[in-house]
Amino acid sequence: MTLSTSRPATGDDSHVNPAASHDTKAAGHESLAPQKTRIMGRTSYLLAWFGGCVSIGTFTMGSSVVGTLNLLQATLAIAIGCFVIGIALALNGAAGYKYGIPFMVQARSAFGFSGTRLPGLVRAVPAIVWYGFQSWIGAGALNMVSSTLFGFDNLIFFFITFQLLQIALSVLGFQGIKWLENIGSAFILCSLVYMFYSTVQRYGDELSASMLTMDGSWGLPFWGATMLFLGIYSTMMLNVSDYSREHKEGSGPGLLTTLYAMSILPCTLFMGLIGYMVSEATGVADPIKVFSNAVDNTPLLMTTLLFIAFAQVTTNVLNNVVPPTYVLMDAFKLKFRTATVIVGLLAFATFPWELVKDESAAGLQLFVQTYSAFLGPIFAILVVDYYLIRRRTLDLGKLYDAEGPYRGVNPAALIATAAGAVVALSFASVSWYASLLPAGLTYLLLMKTWGPCQRFRD
Repeated sequence: MTLSTSRPATGDDSHVNPAASHDTKAAGHESLAPQKTRIMGRTSYLLAWFGGCVSIGTFTMGSSVVGTLNLLQATLAIAIGCFVIGIALALNGAAGYKYGIPFMVQARSAFGFSGTRLPGLVRAVPAIVWYGFQSWIGAGALNMVSSTLFGFDNLIFFFITFQLLQIALSVLGFQGIKWLENIGSAFILCSLVYMFYSTVQRYGDELSASMLTMDGSWGLPFWGATMLFLGIYSTMMLNVSDYSREHKEGSGPGLLTTLYAMSILPCTLFMGLIGYMVSEATGVADPIKVFSNAVDNTPLLMTTLLFIAFAQVTTNVLNNVVPPTYVLMDAFKLKFRTATVIVGLLAFATFPWELVKDESAAGLQLFVQTYSAFLGPIFAILVVDYYLIRRRTLDLGKLYDAEGPYRGVNPAALIATAAGAVVALSFASVSWYASLLPAGLTYLLLMKTWGPCQRFRD
């Protein structure tokens, strides 16, 4: 197969010319066309992932393994999880890195032009929900800082202001993301080091020797723990091409794996161990609640609250704005800036003030379990399609031709997704791992043998 760079046929994406050369890239001018101008070198790409992958939930993940794993096992579980994440990101991001295409274009070779609505929704809807949810959390942290230092307490004001600020940052596209994440990573790292130091200083006497001496488990609980930390990033494993297309050429698979793993490891390790130690010492699973009640240590309180607020911005702008923005651009032919504004407004419509209520916990958990069941299968299908079906060679002309061989829906991808999702729901503790083989193998067999899928093979 040869790489075609001919102009796509009129139809879906007829405004995109895969042969076009973009010598410059203005802020907020992202498109679905193959990315020619790459703005992130190795350092800035590593720092972008570092700043954009801070999940407050990692604290709770660390707390959840107390009594099951000892400190060494917890540390290794986090490290293994991050290494697996690095491999997965490098694997699925290879197409975007090589050809400069985003996730929604990459997925067409496996799912078809219309079929991409499934992976698009699986990635976009949760992102918008978490966008609103995390904005509410960040606004709450800022409101607490304001009320503590200045006596001004107005959560609604801070939520609206916080969200409008994030929308303003989002419309700058990857130019804004690059500098936000690069600068933000320094503050995040310093905050985590200080929080870790404060944890050891404050609770050192309460931390029991059993953290190191207990037997723990090297069996299923250990591997389940690796997936806990891995699962936080499983959504980004789908649309990693949205980011890899911005990384300057010249990094091999091994170096890319290292960049991903080393960018994610520090924050995940610090936050996981902070959660582990605070929970072990106090019995409270949420270290944020512990730190927020540290009224005798104002610097720790302010650092924690500002860390929470800043982490929401860096995570939202990278993780929760870009995916649904590209989905809207693909589905409705919108410009990047218009789509980011719509995504920001949709985040208001998630009613995050309702999601944070205790009575919403069960519904939110069901929502997470439902969409998570599709993450592993879709990832497996994309990887099998690129490496085993396409042999790492894509025809860009066909990927941008709505009337070409990838038109419509590929039933093989839908059936394989369903097969993997059933397995994922059946093995909840290791759902991502368990779903990979059934989904990938089903897709490969159908693509090799099933007649109706013939037009999806070159």
